[in-house]
Parts: sequence; structure tokens; C-alpha cells
Amino acid sequence: MIDSVRQQPEQQAPPVQRLRIRYAKRGRLRFTSHRDFSRAFERAVARARIPVAYSSGFNPHPRISYAGAAPTGAASEAEYVELGLREVIDPAATKIALDQVMPDGLDLIDVVDTATSPKGALADLLTGSEWIIDLPVPPEQAAAAVEAFLGADEVIVSRMTKKGLREFDARSAVVRLATARSAKGGSRLELLLKHGTPTVRPDDVVTGLERIGGLEIGPEHGGLPLLTRLTQGVFDEESGTIGDPLH
Repeated sequence: MIDSVRQQPEQQAPPVQRLRIRYAKRGRLRFTSHRDFSRAFERAVARARIPVAYSSGFNPHPRISYAGAAPTGAASEAEYVELGLREVIDPAATKIALDQVMPDGLDLIDVVDTATSPKGALADLLTGSEWIIDLPVPPEQAAAAVEAFLGADEVIVSRMTKKGLREFDARSAVVRLATARSAKGGSRLELLLKHGTPTVRPDDVVTGLERIGGLEIGPEHGGLPLLTRLTQGVFDEESGTIGDPLH
């Protein structure tokens, strides 16, 4: 007689150690999507023989948590991932082992044990970020657009999200926005964002500059903006700075 009751899967033990990892997306790898990175990272974990822990259930998954990923097309020096392990291992050795098998352009910067990191969930520690935005427009035009943006009470932009098209205020998230001349003769913006719900991205700020400042940016106007995240971490309201979420 065939048992019609489906046998319950084996329950996995909880992780005995958690590592937090900071990595960079550089060069052509800026065009790597979050899904592409997660596949590459899980393959690297397997190739480096990292003893990753798995979830319980009929379809176990490696205990890997991603937080605060940059938009596709943006370079970044501050991307974060957390890894749950079934054995205790050395963070420094893990960094070396993983870096050797990661694709060029996806580069590990730091690996730490969560026991020595700031308390709290990783996503809750990523409340602000600093960016540079290179624009193919003269500095005078960029400066005028930035002045108009910062002088507005609100700058409403729209973006397609998982929940459909949403409108939100891009101005309220901008703590600092300054202009400089880029090395290629265009403009460079230095941007500090405070994260909220929904999270305002640097491309939303560019959209706001186009809308309120009259900038014309795109392939038909000389090129697209280049976005690079420099830091990401705990935003301090008093000092207006970003703290390191790993140390």
C-alpha cells in the first residue's frame, strides 16, 4: 500500500556563523543585474567549497541574503551580501577563496563575522548612500538644474516597480547634491541620498533634474548618465555622513 501522506523533509540546522560581505561592481560588470550576480555568487560559493547552510523545506535554498543592490547599469564600491554557514570558518580565508573564483569586475572588498559587526539586520543598516553621477552636459547647465532641484519643495517622479507605476518625491531623499566639471568635459554630480520607502535611486534624481531643470539626457542628446555608488551604510542625521555597516 502506497502511503498517500507526503513525508516531511529533513529539517536543516540553523547557521552557526554568519558572514557579511562587501563587494564591488566595476567596469563592464556594472551591467550585471541582481539576478545575474546572485547566480554568479552562488556558483562561486560552491566552487570555493564554502560550507553554506541551507533552508528547510521541500526546496532548500542556500542561506544567502542580499540587501541594497544598485540598479542595473550602475557601478558600485559598496554592495552587500550576508552568508549563513553550517561551519565556523575564517573570514579572511573566505575572502581569498571567493575572490579567486568570482568573475573579474565582481570584486570582494571585505568579509567580516556578524559577531563583530554592528547589531541589527543588514538591510536596516543600509539607510544612506553616496554616489557620483557623470552627465554629458556642460557644467553650467548642470549647476542651473541642481539649483532648481534643491530650491523646489518637492520633485515628483515616476518609476515602474514590482507593484506597478509609482509616483514619489525625489527631492525629500536628497541630503546633498553638488556639481563639478568631469574629466571628460561634462558634469559630475556628488549626491548623498537618505533611504526611505520607496527608496529613491540616483536615476530618479536624474529624472527630477530633467523634469525641473530642463536637462536633456539620453542617447539622442550625447549619452546616458553614468552612476557609481561610493559608499552605503548607516546615515547619521546629525553629521550628514554614512557609517560603515561592517565595522
